[in-house]
Amino acid sequence: MADQTIPDYETIRAAVTGETWAVEKVLMCYKDEIDRQATVKKRQPDGTFKLEIDEDMRQYITMKLIEALPQFPLEEMEREEKRNRDKKIIKR
Repeated sequence: MADQTIPDYETIRAAVTGETWAVEKVLMCYKDEIDRQATVKKRQPDGTFKLEIDEDMRQYITMKLIEALPQFPLEEMEREEKRNRDKKIIKR
């Protein structure tokens, strides 16, 4: 998750309103984390374990993320964006 890029404000705002391109971009940003969360240990016939991604779980997590997007607290993010813009103006 360390190299995961956080979607920019405009992308998140568009995803919250249901823009397909933005939802896809958000999903791509979190793909590695979704895959990590959906990884399970499967016992092999020889008794060893193998890590693999449970496709049903991956789809379930993805669906939950998509369902949660409209409830994203945009107001909080907008306040943060405004603070950042104000700081840039003050520094100039």
